[in-house]
Amino acid sequence: MGTGIHDKDKKKASTESEDKYFFIRSFAKGMNVLELLSDNEFLTVAQVGKLMNINRASSHRFLSTLKELGYADKDDSSRYYLTSKVIELGMKVLDRFEIRKIARPFLQELSAQFNESINLGYFNGEEVLTIDKIDSTEILRMDAGIGGGEPAYCTSLGKAILAFLPDVQLEEYLRSTVLAAFTPNTVISKDKLKEELRRIRENGYALDDEELSVGLRCIGAPLFDHNRQAVYAISISGPSIRMGSKKLEEMQRALKAICRNLSGKMGNYHF
Repeated sequence: MGTGIHDKDKKKASTESEDKYFFIRSFAKGMNVLELLSDNEFLTVAQVGKLMNINRASSHRFLSTLKELGYADKDDSSRYYLTSKVIELGMKVLDRFEIRKIARPFLQELSAQFNESINLGYFNGEEVLTIDKIDSTEILRMDAGIGGGEPAYCTSLGKAILAFLPDVQLEEYLRSTVLAAFTPNTVISKDKLKEELRRIRENGYALDDEELSVGLRCIGAPLFDHNRQAVYAISISGPSIRMGSKKLEEMQRALKAICRNLSGKMGNYHF
């Protein structure tokens, strides 16, 4: 999912970067090819060239370089794909999040109690990233992967964090983010979103009522560190048919208790 930023804004940011003296355009294009492969299971030289608006020779050089470095490989049909070396890089980054080790027992406790998908999220200033999760054992479940990013304004993880941001940081986020509609339930009015965030601060939890995906409900609560900052959150997600009002009430009580205890482990004893 995107971050809600206009393509025009992305192009402007790209142009501004290219104007900097240290910017290496060829390296940036290589990284763009890497990102393109991450969004597609397989791509040929011709497909990459078309999507990147570069000639076939350049496309071949970029892909061959990634293959030589071990980040890509190709099948018998000459279609390129990313290798597990990319996953290794991502896991090294994730391992830097000490919170994953601290939070794991708490995620397991929620998983055992509700048998729905349990997610640990981190807000990077633009979107919320899933840095750990425990999948439900149910056949019908949410299958978002670790490391994936989602818009903060229409997810319970994101809203649980946005609600407790300092005013200046929240205003900056709202100024730079376009609230795009993913479903009929997505809140796209910034005034309505602010009002919802106010209620979240009062209640201590956030709800995604089919706002990102039809048929999916999530409930999330923030985690506070020793500086009383909410940068992380935990959510429980599952099909709407299994997450009715009675179940959500039970979940929010358990979730807030878990987040309160985990925040204490993180050095916040005032939550």
